[in-house]
Amino acid sequence: MMSEISFNVDHGYLEGLVRGFKGGILKQSDYLNLVQCETLEDLKLHLQSTDYGNFLANEPSPLTVNVIDERLREKLVIEFQHLRNHSLEPLASFLDYITYSYMIDNITLLITGTVHQRPISELIPKSHPLGSFEQMEAIHIASTPAELYNAVLVDTPLAPYFIDCISEQDLNEMNVEIIRNTLYKAYLEDFYSFCKEMGGATAEVMCEALAFEADRRAFVITINSFGTELTKDDRAKLYPRLGKLYPDGLSMLARADDYEQVRAVADYYAEYKELFEGVGINAGEKTLEDRFFEYEVRLMRNAFMQQFQYGVFYSYLKLKEQECRNIIWIAECVAQRHRAKIDSYIPIF
Repeated sequence: MMSEISFNVDHGYLEGLVRGFKGGILKQSDYLNLVQCETLEDLKLHLQSTDYGNFLANEPSPLTVNVIDERLREKLVIEFQHLRNHSLEPLASFLDYITYSYMIDNITLLITGTVHQRPISELIPKSHPLGSFEQMEAIHIASTPAELYNAVLVDTPLAPYFIDCISEQDLNEMNVEIIRNTLYKAYLEDFYSFCKEMGGATAEVMCEALAFEADRRAFVITINSFGTELTKDDRAKLYPRLGKLYPDGLSMLARADDYEQVRAVADYYAEYKELFEGVGINAGEKTLEDRFFEYEVRLMRNAFMQQFQYGVFYSYLKLKEQECRNIIWIAECVAQRHRAKIDSYIPIF
């Protein structure tokens, strides 16, 4: 009981706030209205009647999907930074951990852009503001992973995760993808340990969420490695060592040669077997990625069933990201007058 009392003393206001934010997530009735919009201006009008309010009020016509995407992201970042600025330890560290995944994505984006000779000034605006760090603009000077570490990442929170990536090989698309997955592996294992140490409801909610994220990455890494130069041994090194698949499922995935064998591994796990059913080369509407998103939404909704825990902050961000993907999907369909698949969003509530 004492831990619950002390939780409210330090974090009760922010937990109440994030639960209030969650109440503003779009309902099914909102999506039914959005899919009936004929133009992006109609979409803007409907969003004004939700918690998004006048977030597009200062945008000149004609409205574009890119502008909507930028403003959605901006609003989410403002909300998250408000939570972070008012948080005390250990919640502050927990929220910092959440931002590390965006840092990894930003690093990957910038290195890939540099490999393709894109100017850094063009790439920085495309990076996610939640994952920004001071040394980002120096990434273009690195030509090997060792230089990347010594010149850029050594002073960032990602430095400990990068140790396994350091080599003198040139940076190319294959190496960048390996670096990205190695960073994610180390990050997920570290975040999982941090949440486990927290104990209680936080450990219960977050360990389940991170275990799913690790399993999803293992499936995706395996499927994407088919037909590439990546060896089975190298592939196995990229799997995060946690989740329902660890260790037996991961050793089976490491030996898989094609999609059907990956699916056979999923058959051993009830929740994943269900996700793979009806998905394949001749699948209907739903892709495997969609199925994973649907499962994640269910997990994130369930996180709000428990009180006095940090999982709600992680879950809220994930649900909002899905909501942003939904709005952008509908906006793209409206803008391109391609309404056949406009209903292919992932409902949240």
